[in-house]
Amino acid sequence: MIDSGLRDRAGRHVTLRPVDDDNWRAVADVAPRDDQRVWVAALAARYLLLSMRSDVWTSLAVYADDVVVGHVMWGVDDDGSRWLGGMVVDAAEQGRGVGRAAVRTLTGWLATQHGDHPIRLSYHPDNVSAAALYRSLGFTPTGALEDDELIAELTRPTSP
Repeated sequence: MIDSGLRDRAGRHVTLRPVDDDNWRAVADVAPRDDQRVWVAALAARYLLLSMRSDVWTSLAVYADDVVVGHVMWGVDDDGSRWLGGMVVDAAEQGRGVGRAAVRTLTGWLATQHGDHPIRLSYHPDNVSAAALYRSLGFTPTGALEDDELIAELTRPTSP
């Protein structure tokens, strides 16, 4: 379990846990709002499959207390940089600070576990909510694109 002690706005303890036999179904069923499906998969199951079929990505379940509320994955690029991807917070759980807590928890853990390597992510330029969240957490667009998404790099640490 990855635990930075952060809580969402409802006071629930947000942690990241490995996807396992007990929680994979709940993680697979995580679904964003309908209007977000142009930027993320309709179900987190797609990201679970990607992490199962690839040596690059590791999926994590996002918990609020003892309830699965989202999915996030991380990976290592050829240049050693660490990447966040496949973040989906269930539609019913959005707007409560779960995504912010999950990103801060994962970036803090990656910084302590993997030291001097940059931490990056990408998002579609039209996804203004994601852009605002990532900017507020210290990610700055690099000017580079991955497919049709902007690449952003963590430019300042996000302390829990």
